[in-house]
Amino acid sequence: MIVGEQKPLEEIRDMIKGCNKVLVLGCGTCVTVCFAGGEKEVGILASALRMAEQIDGHKLEVQEYTVQRQCEWEYIDPVAEQVSDVDAVISMACGIGVQGMAERYPDAIILPGLNTTFLGIPEEQGVWTERCQACGNCVLHLTGGICPIARCSKSLLNGPCGGSQRGKCEIDDEVDCGWQLIYDRLVRLDQLDKLTAVLPAKDWSTSRDGGPRKIVREDLKL
Repeated sequence: MIVGEQKPLEEIRDMIKGCNKVLVLGCGTCVTVCFAGGEKEVGILASALRMAEQIDGHKLEVQEYTVQRQCEWEYIDPVAEQVSDVDAVISMACGIGVQGMAERYPDAIILPGLNTTFLGIPEEQGVWTERCQACGNCVLHLTGGICPIARCSKSLLNGPCGGSQRGKCEIDDEVDCGWQLIYDRLVRLDQLDKLTAVLPAKDWSTSRDGGPRKIVREDLKL
């Protein structure tokens, strides 16, 4: 899932300076799960904006709405009338949703209400941790299902550095060494022989270094 967290209220208020009417638009998928941009969070932010602006003597009309997803046209097309009726839209989606709204509504001011942080997993109640960097060339079949790009602080592909101690990363003694996790997992699976394979230098052309990425499924095209 895509994990994000709400921007500070004052930063959002600064973005909407000069606006008299805004729409706080939530997203009902990933950011709802991580309690950052769903219907509940939309309501809280809208109320906070109204109160803060009222205290400062500025009357601000804040509309609230939440769609299932902001990254697909079929879900954001129905809000066209609401978007055209406001000075700006505060998107409570991830960065993909914000850009989706901006692309679909090129004449509207679309503002980010969240900071998108990583692709992660809910480790426990209220705690999300990074698991994937979407590098475009997955090696999880060689590493026991544990990503060395995301879980190793140095994104090493052929074993740990010399800085880990007692299974912890040198950057923080509360961070597990990614390669210790990989080793322990492969031992458990009786696949330790996979560590004998030397992986070539990472081809980052499939990641961000190669520019904006696109997947085309010819079998799905109309």
